[in-house]
Amino acid sequence: MSTIYLKYVMVSYHHIQPKTSPLNIYLRPPQTNTMSSDSDSPIAKISTSLPESPIIPKEEKIHRHFITHKPFGFITQFVNTNKRKKGVLGELYDFPEGTMAIGRLDVDSEGLLLLTTDGMVSFTICSRKIEKEYYVQLDGIIDEEAIQKMQAGVEIGIDGIKYLTKPCIARRLEEPPCFPPRIKAIRGEHHGPTSWASITIREGKYKQVRKMTAAVGFPTLRLMRVRIGNIHLGALKAGEVIEVAKFDVDL
Repeated sequence: MSTIYLKYVMVSYHHIQPKTSPLNIYLRPPQTNTMSSDSDSPIAKISTSLPESPIIPKEEKIHRHFITHKPFGFITQFVNTNKRKKGVLGELYDFPEGTMAIGRLDVDSEGLLLLTTDGMVSFTICSRKIEKEYYVQLDGIIDEEAIQKMQAGVEIGIDGIKYLTKPCIARRLEEPPCFPPRIKAIRGEHHGPTSWASITIREGKYKQVRKMTAAVGFPTLRLMRVRIGNIHLGALKAGEVIEVAKFDVDL
């Protein structure tokens, strides 16, 4: 409680500036050795008090994290704003409000997709510090020269501007991966042979991997993301969603 003492003092309104809180003004009489009781004292006591508000700690929001296998033909959104009939992520699982996809896979791409309600986690994983590995089925038998070009960086177009990709890890897969057949069949062998390659990048430009393989003469027929950091697609089935306590990604 703050107490203001006034003793035979006439305080003019002009002595108290509006910008100064009354609770910070103390007019006290000189100290004396004798004081009468409160009822007899010529000292008028004016008391003001403000209730003390309790400090309530802000509750820390509990975030949720999910791993899914995005199927072919699905868009990386929760609502389809296009007229075309495409699957959306909201059809796969009852995600909580505020869930966002970490990065994107275009409608024709499949594989590992992470989702979270934590924007900082999304920002970290989308950074260039995290590796993203893709298995791609290519039109034709890719050779070592094409692999080395992608490893060094190739020129692709981004929004009409030429862009040189960063050095990456690329290798040919001697045996095709054991993925289930895609809903929309890949073109038949009578159109020519195909091959598979692994491409690992740390950046993520729009359709970058597809543009990289096309730039070296081997267009992508099928694209499957199989790893993000230490998180692997494994045996997760198309459309399956699992919730995890956190993402184990390697910086």
